[in-house]
Amino acid sequence: MKKVGIWLDKKEAMGVVLEHGKEKFFNIDSELDFFNPKGGSRSKTKWGPQDVVQDSKYLEREKHQLKNYFDKIAETVQDADQLAIFGPAEAPEKFMAELEDNYPELAQKVTVSEKSDSITKNQFKAMVKQTFGMDDRYPEKSI
Repeated sequence: MKKVGIWLDKKEAMGVVLEHGKEKFFNIDSELDFFNPKGGSRSKTKWGPQDVVQDSKYLEREKHQLKNYFDKIAETVQDADQLAIFGPAEAPEKFMAELEDNYPELAQKVTVSEKSDSITKNQFKAMVKQTFGMDDRYPEKSI
């Protein structure tokens, strides 16, 4: 059974695949442009109109880049039997909404979707194992 855990934010997605007692890590960069629009200018006349920066084009570009990023992640984990999603802020929520809209069969395989701060690779691996009940810190005692 192939179990996949994903930790994602707007910069990158870190994943671990657990299958047949082995672990395999993968990383996917988002390739999102982080905009800091400058602008707005005063007119030459006193109390004249002010130029406004149009955020809509930046937001639309980010929306398309996020869709491409989520599509890459979905293609990478499409053959998973179970899926756990972690991450800070709204990235996991947006990814889950993308799965429900465009990948319903993959959305049904999601067992956990939780908020989680930045963590190390080993902490992430332990969290995914614990989520799927494969925690190897406490092996079962044989009688």
